[in-house]
Amino acid sequence: MTKKLPSLAAALGGALACACAMLAPAAHAADQAISVQNAWVRWLPGNLPAAGYLTLRNDGDKNVDLVDVDSNDYGSVMLHQTISNGSTQKMVMVDKLTVPAHGSVSVAPGGYHLMLEEPKHKIAPGDTVHIKLEFSNGATLDTPFAVKTPAQQ
Repeated sequence: MTKKLPSLAAALGGALACACAMLAPAAHAADQAISVQNAWVRWLPGNLPAAGYLTLRNDGDKNVDLVDVDSNDYGSVMLHQTISNGSTQKMVMVDKLTVPAHGSVSVAPGGYHLMLEEPKHKIAPGDTVHIKLEFSNGATLDTPFAVKTPAQQ
């Protein structure tokens, strides 16, 4: 009986290792379902708020929500949407942005944007800032954004 116990422990350990190995590619695949293209920040002088823009692509089979944004380069990062009411526009904070399965969403001037406030250091055109994007499927992307002047857009 003492000889069977180590064999049983080895078998259980091997089964656990196989199960963990099968889960790892699934988590990696979830991270790869979302990608970012054309990430840039519209720079404004002084401590004026900047805006971040990008295109989010979802190659997965399920919708995925952008649920949180953060940056070590800014004290405050929020997801906003510009809403037009005839002759006026206003910005409202939104909790999430859905990226459809096998589709994309443009975060562009006049629509959704990342509001970037309270820069933690001097940021100038030509710089790169990093913004962490967190998604409902558990994926997190540390994304480089090129800083541009309004004329460079």
